[in-house]
Amino acid sequence: MKKTLNIIKNVLIWLLVAVAVFMMIFTIISVATFDKPDRSLFGLKFFVVQSDSMAATDFSAGDIAIVKNVDPATLQEGDIITFISQNRASLGETVTHKIRKLTADANGNPGFVTYGTTTGSDDETVVTYPYVIGKYTGRIPKLGSFFMFLKTTPGYIVCIFVPIVLLILYNGVNVIRLFRKYKKEQMAEMEEERKKIEEERAQSQKMMEELLSLKAQLNARQGTQEPPAQTPPAPDGGDNEEK
Repeated sequence: MKKTLNIIKNVLIWLLVAVAVFMMIFTIISVATFDKPDRSLFGLKFFVVQSDSMAATDFSAGDIAIVKNVDPATLQEGDIITFISQNRASLGETVTHKIRKLTADANGNPGFVTYGTTTGSDDETVVTYPYVIGKYTGRIPKLGSFFMFLKTTPGYIVCIFVPIVLLILYNGVNVIRLFRKYKKEQMAEMEEERKKIEEERAQSQKMMEELLSLKAQLNARQGTQEPPAQTPPAPDGGDNEEK
């Protein structure tokens, strides 16, 4: 059970790390490239679809439209293009609509009549070549909605701030746990060293006591031994001679 819980914990942690890393990379790329007519990634441009004007056939609001650079002269009827709108209601906005036919504006400049497939109504103005950004090549469903949510304060908190804080807290707990483990091991080593010193001291004291006891025994033996007998000196003088 403990091993299973550890595996689950590690999987969750790696998932959290993967999500945090993905969110950071996605945020950097999306902020730098999404809805930027002058920015591209691998030759592709990305735009968040803001309306359902093409929902009947191709993409819906909240999708990401993928657009590639193209020579406007190569575009044909039925192609879907992204362009800078010159209509009064959406002047300057990025629009992605289908080409109904090739035409020219009042000044004779070549361009396109475009329309949204949901309503079928033609756009107000002809899209001339200078306003064409590129040709639509595909979509990423609902990623635009996620990007727009990410740009909000709740989105930032939920998708970026919370995962990073959780990782920081987890690493902080691990650091504290490792520090406590280190201190515990250090205290255990110190305790073991103290016991070793006490054992060595006890052995030294025992040896000292044995030496003192042996010295005392030697002194006792020397004290009980009798001193050697001394021979008295011979008296002076010889035999008396009678005269």
